[in-house]
Amino acid sequence: MFGLGWPEVAIILVVALLIFGPKKIPEIGSSLGKTLRGFKEEVNNPSDEE
Repeated sequence: MFGLGWPEVAIILVVALLIFGPKKIPEIGSSLGKTLRGFKEEVNNPSDEE
């Protein structure tokens, strides 16, 4: 996963929890998931704008 081990991922998650707080983390995850889903759909089915 991007060359990161589990200790690094755990540190990143703890820092994110300290910065955003426990109430914002699910909201951020949800919006990130929706964004990635929309991006994936556009990559798989590009519209013909040319």
